Amino acid sequence: MTLQWTVVATFLYIEIGVLLILCLPFISAQRWLKIFKFRIWGRVAPYWNKGFLTMIVVLIVLFLDAVREVRKYSGTDANKDAKLNPNMFDHLHMKLFRSQRNLYISGFSLFLWLTLRRVVTLITQLATAQGTSDALQTQAENTNAAAKKYMEDNERLKSALKKGKGNEGENIVEDERNKLKEEIEKLKDELKKTSEALTKSKNEVEAVKKQSDGLSREYDRLLQEHEKIQNLAEAKNDKKDH
Repeated sequence: MTLQWTVVATFLYIEIGVLLILCLPFISAQRWLKIFKFRIWGRVAPYWNKGFLTMIVVLIVLFLDAVREVRKYSGTDANKDAKLNPNMFDHLHMKLFRSQRNLYISGFSLFLWLTLRRVVTLITQLATAQGTSDALQTQAENTNAAAKKYMEDNERLKSALKKGKGNEGENIVEDERNKLKEEIEKLKDELKKTSEALTKSKNEVEAVKKQSDGLSREYDRLLQEHEKIQNLAEAKNDKKDH
């Protein structure tokens, strides 16, 4: 394996390792978000998009080069020449095998590079949605507690109104009662808005979780295919060695 394909294969293994770490179930999205907010990532962020696009271009070029090599060694002209010389036939199949191996390595590297970017984005969105959901839930609970308190005060004012004597006392109690009613209505509106926002946030969290699960399943399937291809390649090498 040449130096450039050794580097690409190493990059592929690093991608697999990083994705496996990101998919660990006992590391929450909130913790990953804290890790992504380290200062070192803040310094790398301005160059991240350029590096991401540059890596995509490099992998696409390598993938197209591998496709060209596969077509070159699997063409009819090459097979005709190989039939005339038995040694050339083995050499041709060795070249074809290497080209196919390079095709799989570059193709999987490109796919996992795009998947890695998407997984990081989904984890960030999930952590943000969970934080917003917790904040909205706390706000709703505080608003509900305040509404209950005002309702209890209103009940006490009603009792005082029944027991109170004189028009002046009744007027004061009535004013307080009206103010409490207005505050209760405002709190009810705030509670309704907060509940709606909380429901929307929970729906977004569920959608992000479903999308993340789908990506994880697709990643596992591709990893199994990669292992099968690697085993097949090793089997071909063993046959050629014998």
